[in-house]
Amino acid sequence: MATLGLLGKVTLLEWAKTLDPDGSVAKVVELLSQSNEILLDMPFIEGNLPTGHKSTVRTGIPPGIWRQMYQGVPPAKTLRAQVTDTCGMLENRSEVDKDLVDLNGNTAEFRLSEAGGIVEGLNQQLAQTLIYGNTAVTPERFMGLAPRFGAISGAANAQNIIDAGGSGSVNTSVWLVVWGPDTVTGIFPKGSKAGIVHQDLGEIDAFDANQNRFRAYADRWQIKTGLTVRDWRYVVRICNIDATDLTTQATTQANTAATLLIKLMIRALARIPFMNKGTAVFYANRTVKEMLAIQALDRSQNAVAFMQGAQQFGTLAPGSVNNGTVTVLGVPVRTVDQILSTEARVT
Repeated sequence: MATLGLLGKVTLLEWAKTLDPDGSVAKVVELLSQSNEILLDMPFIEGNLPTGHKSTVRTGIPPGIWRQMYQGVPPAKTLRAQVTDTCGMLENRSEVDKDLVDLNGNTAEFRLSEAGGIVEGLNQQLAQTLIYGNTAVTPERFMGLAPRFGAISGAANAQNIIDAGGSGSVNTSVWLVVWGPDTVTGIFPKGSKAGIVHQDLGEIDAFDANQNRFRAYADRWQIKTGLTVRDWRYVVRICNIDATDLTTQATTQANTAATLLIKLMIRALARIPFMNKGTAVFYANRTVKEMLAIQALDRSQNAVAFMQGAQQFGTLAPGSVNNGTVTVLGVPVRTVDQILSTEARVT
């Protein structure tokens, strides 16, 4: 699956290719990228700390002085603050009975197949932490997006949190992220490797439930990574989207929850100061993306042409489908299954 073309920004897949000439890590990252598309889009930089990355952000700018003749102007300075984002260490191991592996006749392929489930688990855990990770609750992880954008009032970034009006605990969110080195990016610790590090431990003594030994092939998988939001203005959260309303109303053509959501997504785009600062992408779970596609189909006058292969479908609607990809005003909507439909109301 191709990336979105991040114009000089290094993605997890590209880092892996440059760091592993024999291609073994790249194969693993391709497995990693199959389920959570946000991991394809997120660029990575090497942190400036062994445990993460310290960013200096501007928090205030002087307004300037209107002066008269023979009137002096006092010196001014901007205000800065330093923000430290830490990385987490995600790890798992695989131990497979040597005799079982050797029965297959192709040891390497069998071990890769067995490791697929391990890697998929890492994939899901990483995507879940990227959205919901909270170091105040789980300090061993890294800080995700939801805790940073967790209140619709009281904080400076509240203006980038749009309330869709849902209540109860059947809500979901849609995220707009503009990826870039000066906006939002993934990080890995200074001096470490990006992406999944795979260590083949070879044959080891493993232990059964009764602590009896047997020979096994062992593998170790590790990811050291985190997230830094250098400029919160380039992330917008549409929260309190009632998932039940979205699924039950999306079959009607007028005044539907999906129509409202498209309008809210357009409002989210208007929150971004400069769209050319990075690569803009919407993220939603599979249910939301499905309903957006249905809404685009309902509004399109070119549905038949689309089914016949023409590439005109959706161009008349703000929420459109182009070549099978849902877009809103040209910004793609990507699938992240780890975004829940059971979020509590954000207040």
